[in-house]
Amino acid sequence: MTTHSRWTLSQVTELFEKPLLDLLFEAQQIHRQHFDPRQVQVSTLLSIKTGACPEDCKYCPQSSRYKTGLEAERLMEVEQVLESARQAKNAGSTRFCMGAAWKNPHERDMPYLQQMVQGVKALGLEACMTLGTLDESQAQRLAEAGLDYYNHNLDTSPEFYGNIITTRSYQERLDTLDKVREAGIKVCSGGIVGLGETVTDRAGLLLQLANLPTPPESVPINMLVKVKGTPLADNDDVDAFDFIRTIAVARIMMPTSYVRLSAGREQMNEQTQAMCFMAGANSIFYGCKLLTTPNPAEDKDLQLFHKLGLNPQQTAVLAGDNEQRARLEQALLTPDTDDYYNAAVV
Repeated sequence: MTTHSRWTLSQVTELFEKPLLDLLFEAQQIHRQHFDPRQVQVSTLLSIKTGACPEDCKYCPQSSRYKTGLEAERLMEVEQVLESARQAKNAGSTRFCMGAAWKNPHERDMPYLQQMVQGVKALGLEACMTLGTLDESQAQRLAEAGLDYYNHNLDTSPEFYGNIITTRSYQERLDTLDKVREAGIKVCSGGIVGLGETVTDRAGLLLQLANLPTPPESVPINMLVKVKGTPLADNDDVDAFDFIRTIAVARIMMPTSYVRLSAGREQMNEQTQAMCFMAGANSIFYGCKLLTTPNPAEDKDLQLFHKLGLNPQQTAVLAGDNEQRARLEQALLTPDTDDYYNAAVV
């Protein structure tokens, strides 16, 4: 399959059914064709508005419908957010994502959100936001502020989705992704493993993502973090090999996308994380907390990187950018040509 081919459910299911070592070998080969296998993108995620969300996502401690002990907080001040971004940059992050527990942003908050994006960009970081549903105007204003990525996860397959969320339709999520793409913002979209879904549902999620008109540039794969008070608090644990398979299939289906190990790393041992990197994961969230749930401390991640011979990526580079860099380097070897002077200007 090529990046632009449309996958079928049977093809994706066949990938999930492959012997694990064969699947990992295929995923790692594809990964090496498009990315430096030793480089891992390091991102930081900050909750800029916490709790009191009107949605009923059964996995989420920020929903106002569940008693999780989480205290609601108003939208953070712009300077508070930028100070967190500075700290993230100093800790080695190249991408800063800001999340708000909303169904959608309010118009009164848009100027502050735009200032946050502009401030993060001024620090030399990639800027990402996850704010819920956007309309065309909101997407355009965030794009004009310089937003690089917008995250809006599909969570699971269309067939299983209604078991997890009823306050926002699947189509509404797809429509938001369309608006983001039309505004010129890169798409970040993935899902969660461990909601009670079947392997077919996992295949269906990846099918939806890979068959978008343009696949997401960033694909976060989360392992359910079970929070007391939410309806999914007593779900069965996810088998580590099943999670690793999901990472590998995502890499094969979306070869030029960043595949991010997101929520749930705190409950994974080093061996599981290492196999996820072997399966093609090349991005993590860095820092002791993801929105409201625990995450491994920075020093623990750096120790794991050292053991595995991995390096934090110094700048965020998509697979296509690697190809552009190679062309520029080649052009600089041919003086007195138009290509040479164009490359020198870049």
